[in-house]
Amino acid sequence: MGERQALVVRGGWTGHHPVEATDMFLPHLRANGFDVRVEDSPGVYAEADYMAGVDLVVQCMTMSTIADDELAGLTAAVRAGTGLAGWHGGIADSYRASSDYLHMVGGQFACHPPKAPDERRGEQADYFIPYRVRMVPGAEHPIIRGIDDFDLVTEQYWVLTDEYVDVLATTTLDAREFDAWHRPVTSPAVWTRRWGQGRVFVCTPGHDLDVLRVPQVTTIIERGLLWAAR
Repeated sequence: MGERQALVVRGGWTGHHPVEATDMFLPHLRANGFDVRVEDSPGVYAEADYMAGVDLVVQCMTMSTIADDELAGLTAAVRAGTGLAGWHGGIADSYRASSDYLHMVGGQFACHPPKAPDERRGEQADYFIPYRVRMVPGAEHPIIRGIDDFDLVTEQYWVLTDEYVDVLATTTLDAREFDAWHRPVTSPAVWTRRWGQGRVFVCTPGHDLDVLRVPQVTTIIERGLLWAAR
């Protein structure tokens, strides 16, 4: 049997370091028997013959658009068994205008709460706040097995989602005196989703390389990539 095929699609907003971030996980994929193809746009999704043989799509494409034939190709591949995996805005904030994409992925970035007004400096770090990622009690899943709750200081994602996601970890956003919401809100931080014959994996932590290097985040993503693959 030949190597399994992994497709890495990366680009969009450069603040998420799509090249450097995905490069971190290429050795992991190759070590686990994948032949890896890297593309810098979703145009490859429209190549139906090629997509039929892809076992895993790793997408790191933030705040972008996708053409109708590209989206149709991606959704058809996932329904037929291709895995789709990613982290942070590269998968949860990719194609805001495409409802079929949001439906398949199961969650859409809504906001990352900032620091208090008097602590903001007009930079990305204005949105780096301390928070905890909590494993769902009793969730027996190979992606999070043996991982305890852990703390991060980075963007905390509030995502809009539905009950069809299988939540593996959560994070609770506080309601502070300067926020518009009136009570704490718990959002999924790690989830999976079955779509046709395919599997979808999403990890919301992963804003930059420092976060991706946190051992728990690295392990969750590495395991998630393998879980999602055909």
